[in-house]
Amino acid sequence: MREGPQAPSERRGGLAVTTRGLVHIYRSEGHDVAALSGVDLTVREGEVVGLLGPSGAGKSTLLTLFGGLLRPSAGTLHVGPHDLGRLDEAALDRYRATEVGVVLQGAARNLLPYLTARQNVELAQRAARAAGRVLPPAAEVLALVGLRRRASTPLERLTPGQLQLTALAVAVAAHPGLLLGDEPTSQLDHGARDEVLDAIREVNRQVGTTVVIVTHDAEVAARLPRTVTIRDGRVGGEGRSGEEYAVVAADGSLPLPPPALLALPPGTLVRVHEDEDGWRLQAADHPVEHEEEPGG
Repeated sequence: MREGPQAPSERRGGLAVTTRGLVHIYRSEGHDVAALSGVDLTVREGEVVGLLGPSGAGKSTLLTLFGGLLRPSAGTLHVGPHDLGRLDEAALDRYRATEVGVVLQGAARNLLPYLTARQNVELAQRAARAAGRVLPPAAEVLALVGLRRRASTPLERLTPGQLQLTALAVAVAAHPGLLLGDEPTSQLDHGARDEVLDAIREVNRQVGTTVVIVTHDAEVAARLPRTVTIRDGRVGGEGRSGEEYAVVAADGSLPLPPPALLALPPGTLVRVHEDEDGWRLQAADHPVEHEEEPGG
């Protein structure tokens, strides 16, 4: 249950996120591996978006790029006015300290265990205050996520759900324009999970922060107004109000959802035609013929 409707003292608004042809390549055992292979995505200011997809699809890499912890290998990534691929290290440090908040998977990775919830929030505000930002008291930030009465409680006495709410408070302590969450409700029971989702929604409503979270939980995804599915390092589909859509990429390609690939496997000839109801995809009546290799 939420602990009072206290509003924060400052509303900054959210930052838009735009990627075009975003590529990230990393080295693994001496080989180049493409974690992202040309992501075209737009997240509007103040929007709440979930990133879905199988393990290894590139969701966490995308989140890390948004947070300024990695640089793109190719393509463009803009968060608000910032071109993250072109910022120098000092500008990236300022961006990470004042513009973006991150909730890592597992509350312990976000908190200093020997500090109280209030002290953790105050520490997270230090860099932004030093940069001249006017921020609300830590108690007000904790009230925003429903922890007003737990400000001075030792972390060891908090429940897993309360610890995750504390991690959320730390992430939004500087009222960032962008909040990133990597599985922020994992390992929580349904009640605690719903409290965390309600708190994220309250941050979005009161502060205006843009929210992008990675989740594997279908019930969490169902509560989000928009979801983006990442498959094989690209945008593979979107969900809006329970409806699933394929997304035409900037190069004209159209990733098909897995059920469609059963009927239209790779190599299938597809006719694209227009009729009175709009554009349609239709498999050819004959299979694809492959030329034999010389000497075959």
